[in-house]
Amino acid sequence: MKIIDLTQTISSDMPVYPGTGQPLILQATSVEWEGFAEKLITFYSHTGTHIDAPSHVLAGKKSLDKFEADKFVGDAMVVDVSCCPGGVIDEVFIAKYEEELTQVDFLLFYSGWASKWGTEDYFKGFPVLTHEATIWLTQHRLKGVGFDSISADSVSAQELTNHKLFLGSNMIIIENLCNLDKLMGKIFTFICLPLKIKDSDGSPARAVAMVKNHEN
Repeated sequence: MKIIDLTQTISSDMPVYPGTGQPLILQATSVEWEGFAEKLITFYSHTGTHIDAPSHVLAGKKSLDKFEADKFVGDAMVVDVSCCPGGVIDEVFIAKYEEELTQVDFLLFYSGWASKWGTEDYFKGFPVLTHEATIWLTQHRLKGVGFDSISADSVSAQELTNHKLFLGSNMIIIENLCNLDKLMGKIFTFICLPLKIKDSDGSPARAVAMVKNHEN
């Protein structure tokens, strides 16, 4: 079994969603002075590679801690959307994968935007699903969708329509993934376990892919 890390590292100078504060990571104690090391960490719940809960944009809906752990584990596949004209992922494009979608719990979108991590270009121009394509996906038995970009909607979007459609269907959204290019053409086990925080609208997660050796 090969494990591929799909997680961006959390650091004090990492990219964050525009308007969100940077993580604060302080060395609270040290081996030299207290005999043990601990860090004091402050960050927003949607920092780095993270999961959006339905309660992120919909009042009264489920928080992450209310899901069973198996919500965050399942078979997955990656779709290459880096070639979509104008950065638009429409229903015609995504419907080509209808048969494969019956075999998986998660659909992950490779746009190539992870290569822009740490630059201003990371926040603009990434491929986004159309309203119709998003509705079409909510009609399938998916636990969630994931993106190697900062959002399921464009950064300029005010209504967060795609978020509301996915999360309103009791799906989860995983954002800021990386290394999806290593998983093209494979069905693999996807694990994205969030911190179990009470009433959490989102949480950073350590996302990994488990690929059987004969599929390497």
